[in-house]
Amino acid sequence: MAGKRDERDQDPTGPGTSVIAKTRPQTKRPSLYRVLLLNDDYTPMEFVVHILQKFFNKSTDDATRIMLHVHQHGVGECGVYTYEVAETKVTQVMDFARKNQHPLQCVMEKK
Repeated sequence: MAGKRDERDQDPTGPGTSVIAKTRPQTKRPSLYRVLLLNDDYTPMEFVVHILQKFFNKSTDDATRIMLHVHQHGVGECGVYTYEVAETKVTQVMDFARKNQHPLQCVMEKK
């Protein structure tokens, strides 16, 4: 029996051996959404600056710049977020504006 080989002694690269390659599932990046403020003729500029600071963590300078852009162009971007975050920001802004009796509109659009 000295000449007989056990199955465990076989060459691992020989016939009957297979290599299983694990493939990682590709993770897709989430879609991003722009949160936009729309201009109106009634909401005070100071209130818009306050909104940008409170809900979008903008500095006074950045908030003022965005507010002026909204005022001059009719629309301005507050930030870009995943769907859930953008939706939450829009809801927070709209609720806060209504509670303060302002007609400010905030919307989101896919980037």
